[in-house]
Amino acid sequence: MAGLKLGVFGGTFDPPHIGHLVLAAEAQEQLGLSRVLWVLTPDPPHKTGRRISPSSDRLAMVLQALAGNPDFELSTIDIDRPPPHYAVDTMRLLREGNPGAALVFLMGGDSLADLLSWHRPGDFVAACDEIGVMLRPGRVADLESLSKSLPEVKDKVRFIRTPLLEIASSELRERIAGGRPYRYYVPEGVYRVIEERRLYRR
Repeated sequence: MAGLKLGVFGGTFDPPHIGHLVLAAEAQEQLGLSRVLWVLTPDPPHKTGRRISPSSDRLAMVLQALAGNPDFELSTIDIDRPPPHYAVDTMRLLREGNPGAALVFLMGGDSLADLLSWHRPGDFVAACDEIGVMLRPGRVADLESLSKSLPEVKDKVRFIRTPLLEIASSELRERIAGGRPYRYYVPEGVYRVIEERRLYRR
């Protein structure tokens, strides 16, 4: 594992879409990542109260989304353990399973702005070799202010320039439920899973 630099891209991926793939590809290129681990979160603590599709359906979609790209790999590190699934524990387990590899956690600018509300944020930052922040529309944290509470964060954040793709999984679920076009927002394999399993219909 020595010399490997692994990106950790977590999410519910409900559903995974073209925007996710573009962001992961840009992160890999700009941060020099050997591979990107897609960590499917079955029951995210910050999304309590929101209906989330069964892990089996999301797993099938992610596998289809990653098909054909050997640099994108599904990680079941969260699926294989009981909840709650906090990022700090995910990083610790990935560290144990990938000794010698550098781990780069990938997040959006809005997540960075909310970092102080995460479970054990100081331990989480310490567990990351780098934190890749994908700049998208929305809030972006003030690193100077954030570093007053989390001194390590300023030296670990690497900003990633990404195309302006205003695609959100929540919008896709609404489109599908309303019978609106969505075919070209998702990879072909993901489209097939959604259609065959009749996902997101009201």
